[in-house]
Amino acid sequence: MFAVSIVPRTTSCRLSSAFLCQLSIPLTLRLHHHYQHHQPHLPSPLSFQIHSLRKQIDMAAQGGDSYEEALAALSSLITKRSRADKSNKGDRFELVFDYLKLLDLEEDILKMNVIHVAGTKGKGSTCTFTESIIRNYGFRTGLFTSPHLIDVRERFRLDGVDISEEKFLGYFWWCYNRLKERTNEEIPMPTYFRFLALLAFKIFAAEEVDAAILEVGLGGKFDATNAVQKPVVCGISSLGYDHMEILGDTLGKIAGEKAGIFKLGVPAFTVPQPDEAMRVLEEKASETEVNLEVVQPLTARLLSGQKLGLDGEHQYVNAGLAVSLASIWLQQIGKLEVPSRTQMSILPEKFIKGLATASLQGRAQVVPDQYTESRTSGDLVFYLDGAHSPESMEACAKWFSVAVKGDNQSGSSGHLVNGSAGSSHDKWSNETCEQILLFNCMSVRDPNLLLPHLKNMCAKYGVNFKKALFVPNMSVYHKVGTAADLPENDPQVDLSWQFTLQKVWESLVQSERDGEKDGESNGNSEVFTSLPMAIKCLRDTVHESSSATRFQVLVTGSLHLVGDVLRLIRK
Repeated sequence: MFAVSIVPRTTSCRLSSAFLCQLSIPLTLRLHHHYQHHQPHLPSPLSFQIHSLRKQIDMAAQGGDSYEEALAALSSLITKRSRADKSNKGDRFELVFDYLKLLDLEEDILKMNVIHVAGTKGKGSTCTFTESIIRNYGFRTGLFTSPHLIDVRERFRLDGVDISEEKFLGYFWWCYNRLKERTNEEIPMPTYFRFLALLAFKIFAAEEVDAAILEVGLGGKFDATNAVQKPVVCGISSLGYDHMEILGDTLGKIAGEKAGIFKLGVPAFTVPQPDEAMRVLEEKASETEVNLEVVQPLTARLLSGQKLGLDGEHQYVNAGLAVSLASIWLQQIGKLEVPSRTQMSILPEKFIKGLATASLQGRAQVVPDQYTESRTSGDLVFYLDGAHSPESMEACAKWFSVAVKGDNQSGSSGHLVNGSAGSSHDKWSNETCEQILLFNCMSVRDPNLLLPHLKNMCAKYGVNFKKALFVPNMSVYHKVGTAADLPENDPQVDLSWQFTLQKVWESLVQSERDGEKDGESNGNSEVFTSLPMAIKCLRDTVHESSSATRFQVLVTGSLHLVGDVLRLIRK
């Protein structure tokens, strides 16, 4: 056994007892799973363990007293300026390189083996699939995604797990304090997302990950993640209309911004795109001497009977892109022989396992409400998807419609994804199920585009909402918080946007009524002053129901809303 004796220096940092135990007990050399398949060019297990522990101790000694202090410091970096402010364009992108210099990360980022993914929808899922595949080959992975739903640490995954609070605090304060000391009027403190991207670079460099998978936050060309100058491979997921106030009002302009991540001679993959978007991607690829390949969606046959870890038919598009990205990385960096898709009748076993075990909160996620399940004969199930563009609304509606039909026929929620518990009820028919919409979206989005796509696609599958509920988000955009500090109710809340959403919904329902003779469509809708009140109303409805009815609630329109619901129902 190899023992390490360390006496931490006196600082203002209050370390947890669990972390202190790590310092005082002998260090057993637990070989990381990567080293069971050790590659000659990668660090030895001994040097990795000692280096990692030393880094962790040094990082933790830099900071403040609590996680809440770190979140408050992080919140101070959120700008109050509207994202629609035209002066946001580029926003002095060159500053990102100044920050890398201040943090001594210039060399580290050059050595990092990065997979860089942009897109309108599906980029987070693509990154998640890609990371899972590479991890299943035994490599150490770092995954940076956005936004987070409940805890900011979700944005930073090491080997498929959210970074620990101790490590987060150590790296956070190291970066924050160093930038505070070295920034000035000419080079001010970085804004919120830029800081998080810099923090990801620091974490992945210090943790010596083999693969860093980076999801673009917004756009591509001026995104903080685009500080990476030589990625291993780039990917562009499905493109559509979103963030038009910043990226442009045509698919061509949006595609141009996304293609900003292309780097000279670096291979790139994309999925089938609308003609206008594809033309621009091809033009940008030609300008940067990029070999751009279009990847077709994965087929069920290639998975040998396994299901994707992320539900929904649209995920086969993202999985196909992920397979190509992971293949290039494994060939170039992992020095492994991976057959091309055209040569495969079935994917390699580790690819299948990676795709089947991938998980990402808030995307086609189903969670039964444990509170009502144990107290009533009825049932309350939440179907959560953070769709917020017209195209993703259609994909969400299709997934929800297929999911509720399947649940009702199977009579159980036992198959539900992301570790959700199954229902105890034996049988549900379509007659004893009611679908309810719980919706909110940001005011920069057009509900006249989102809601019709959602409602019409559900109707195609024979799913009609009994009621629609509109609520403000609980989480606020100028503060990073935790589940503990969510407000229960705010009597001063401005509900004008929620009433606008309700008006759009009611007009859709009225149009449908005018065109139908049977009058089956139900126009019930309601605006709540807070999300907790809406959840309470749903639970009361289940409790007061005279019959055993399953209430299936689709939560969509905003990842912030999805995160707020998850926080509440898991309390």
